[in-house]
Amino acid sequence: MKRLLVGSKTMENMLENLKKFRLVLASNSPRRKELLAGLDVDYEVRVLPGIDESYPDGLSGEEIPKYISRKKAEAYEAIMQPDELIITADTIVWTDGKVLGKPKDEAEAKDMLRRLSGRTHQVITGVTLVTAGKKKTFATVSEVTFDELSDEEIAYYVAHYRPLDKAGAYGIQEWIGYVGVSSLSGSYFNVMGLPVQRLYKELKTL
Repeated sequence: MKRLLVGSKTMENMLENLKKFRLVLASNSPRRKELLAGLDVDYEVRVLPGIDESYPDGLSGEEIPKYISRKKAEAYEAIMQPDELIITADTIVWTDGKVLGKPKDEAEAKDMLRRLSGRTHQVITGVTLVTAGKKKTFATVSEVTFDELSDEEIAYYVAHYRPLDKAGAYGIQEWIGYVGVSSLSGSYFNVMGLPVQRLYKELKTL
């Protein structure tokens, strides 16, 4: 485990506490890998293919990514080792009482961005932490407001950045975030896909 040259006893305690576990990020998202690495903890990536990410029709808002993150965690529980700590996550864009997931093609990506243009929406990430003796699920909500986007701007972004792997068809850390996001309430990193500040707090209490 990496040691930080800081005087924070809290940080040292967290790092000592995490020595009891092998941290496993159950996601292949490059954003989540980057964000978890930013906590200066060692971890490995393990991705199981074909996990069902469907959810009951009656769920809404933060219930959806919490449900999916727990469902992902259940797939790993059967194969996890006693010393492992598994992190699963799911992020959705929520607007007008509906989920905007990952677009299936460029046409759908453009349609999603038109729906977000000039409006405020929520980005919600559900996270589940699993050890041999404990399971904890939480959700973090951020509100993002877009300025009006022209069809030309939307077409440029989709053609150059191909955001087909991103909920809501955009990455706030990319060009569209630079020119389009007029305000943000909540965690920026949550919008990227992992609420690392909240995750840090949860890891301290394990």
